[in-house]
Amino acid sequence: MAVASDIDGLDGKEGFETNQNSELVADDLDPDGDEKVFAKLTGNRNRILLKDSEISPNIKNAIIAVEDKRFFEHEGVDYAGIGRALYTDIRRGGAVQGGSTITQQFVKNALAAQGDRSVFQKLRESALAYHLERKWSKQKVLTQYLNTIYFGNGAYGVESAVRTYFGDEGKQYADDERAALTMEPHEAALLAGLIASPSKYDPLQNPVESRERRDLVLKRMLEQGFITREAYDTSLTKALPAAEDINVPKPESTQPYFSTWVTQHLVDRYGAADVFGGGLKVKTTLDLGMQKAAEEALDGRLPDPGPSGSLVAIDNNTGEVRALVGGDSFEDKPFNLATNGHRQPGSVIKTFTLIEALKQGVKPTDVFSSQRKVLPYPGRPNSNFVVENYEGSYSGSASLATATARSDNSVYAELGLKVGTKNISKLAHDMGVRTRVSTNPAMTLGGLEEGVTPLELAYAYSTLANGGKRVQGELAPNLSPTGIKEVKREEGDKFDTKNVREDIRVFPEEVAQQATDLLEGVVVGGTGTQAAIGEFAAGKTGTTENYGDAWFCGFTEDLTACVWVGYPEGTKPMLTEFGGQPVAGGTFPAQIWHDFMASVIELQNEGDGLAPPAPELVPVPEVPVEPTVPVEPVPTTPAPVAPAPVPEPVPVPPPTPAPEPVPTPAPATPPQATPQARPPDTGA
Repeated sequence: MAVASDIDGLDGKEGFETNQNSELVADDLDPDGDEKVFAKLTGNRNRILLKDSEISPNIKNAIIAVEDKRFFEHEGVDYAGIGRALYTDIRRGGAVQGGSTITQQFVKNALAAQGDRSVFQKLRESALAYHLERKWSKQKVLTQYLNTIYFGNGAYGVESAVRTYFGDEGKQYADDERAALTMEPHEAALLAGLIASPSKYDPLQNPVESRERRDLVLKRMLEQGFITREAYDTSLTKALPAAEDINVPKPESTQPYFSTWVTQHLVDRYGAADVFGGGLKVKTTLDLGMQKAAEEALDGRLPDPGPSGSLVAIDNNTGEVRALVGGDSFEDKPFNLATNGHRQPGSVIKTFTLIEALKQGVKPTDVFSSQRKVLPYPGRPNSNFVVENYEGSYSGSASLATATARSDNSVYAELGLKVGTKNISKLAHDMGVRTRVSTNPAMTLGGLEEGVTPLELAYAYSTLANGGKRVQGELAPNLSPTGIKEVKREEGDKFDTKNVREDIRVFPEEVAQQATDLLEGVVVGGTGTQAAIGEFAAGKTGTTENYGDAWFCGFTEDLTACVWVGYPEGTKPMLTEFGGQPVAGGTFPAQIWHDFMASVIELQNEGDGLAPPAPELVPVPEVPVEPTVPVEPVPTTPAPVAPAPVPEPVPVPPPTPAPEPVPTPAPATPPQATPQARPPDTGA
């Protein structure tokens, strides 16, 4: 049991000296058979220990308001708070409300005991907290606590957090300069809200939840008299920090985009103290050979200057992330496009409509009309969803197989409304899309209220590649692929944690096989021919309105990869970047996917001692793209559209279509912005 003499070991400076760095290790070995360490995790590198006088009262009050409102009344352990938490847990049938005080949380962080949450350990922490408040002042406890908190995005300690989320880009701080000294209430509330879960309330990954949490903290501050009504009302109008305003500390890593993503998973599971000072050795799922292939595939195709790209590759059978490219340069653009870049998906979303239709009994040979359509807008009387083909380019009728190969918006808009946008949204979620997929009619063609990320699309497509089963790893957050294989202590060889997989059946295997066959047609003779690798490949292209985003998501027998191309700073038309032509899903994205998969095949063959086949890119005179422009609902009288009576059982190669339309450029919006309605896309 704890004694008062243990308190000396809780001082922040002593913890600074005894911390052991954790390491991230790649899954593949170097030529000598040794492990490849590609990142070291240390909180000391960016943490600055502050004095009480160097911290704004607003951040202190915000944290007290939301974490421990009886902080100045209890003696380290809040027995009344524990009683309330216990009552709430019993009434709701599970652990819902915590009873720990700020003092107890500080003791837990300082002891780096996140991995041992036994009853004995909790009792020891409570005893230490009780004795601590007899030796330290309340202000010292609060200050030391603020120096030990992890706020997400690499920010360890309150000074690092303020510089990360609210500091000036590129600013060089003087040794005695303290950003935490001056903070507005809305800034303090955002940081205080992050403490409970830095990933769940991350303003980049989850802007809606982050804003709700910030506003809750502000409400508590108002209720407890820390701010005035005027300050509260003003604070509610303040925007969250944008992606370009967040200055993420550069990690000690050769693969910073991947390592920052995995680090957050580790913190969520083990706590910041263990991750940054507990000497963990983490074997990740990253294959550095595949990672290099992904980077080279992007660099080899995209012009400079020009658009950027992101690529995520996932093992079909294990759900493990094998490669992740989140941007061109972490030092210049630390925003992770792969994990946080919410962009409009274009026609890659049609895969979810396809699977839902097949689940409901629609057959690949079923025929639909391909013509201008005026479809009833669900839930809006006297309003319709109008879909038109560019320059009247209609095929008259098309089977589901042909419509999929050609990415026919006319067919998929009608089909999506028929099977139900709510069903499509739920299926996308069950397959691995964490972002809420909106249920507006335009979603059938990729016009979402909030965009999706390359990571979650790759994960969802891997569910299809795995025969309709989503692979969930124990060491990954729910609805997320895993980046961690094993975790062990630096001292000794015993593994503390080993990833355990669970296969979750999302839809029948026969449906998966039908969908796979149809998506193979996209690569063989549809809009994705540039992705062909000389062996089995299936996938879908996607192009958004005005060529603002371009995608190719596809899979082989072993690997799923999703490629996005666009401008990170916002939606910017890519009208001439592809050799003077627009960038559609069947151009750069499909070619990058091809190059990456060809390199992976070569790596695999070298490992098996085989000669690499080096598949050649299949040249085509023009990349087929979808010639339709859906229009948002207008008040008109519904016009019935009857399906063409003539069956078309066999898909035919698509003719060379006219170029996609070029609508009026849409205003640029930051990739991390709070979700808002966007127009539907042109598709491809």
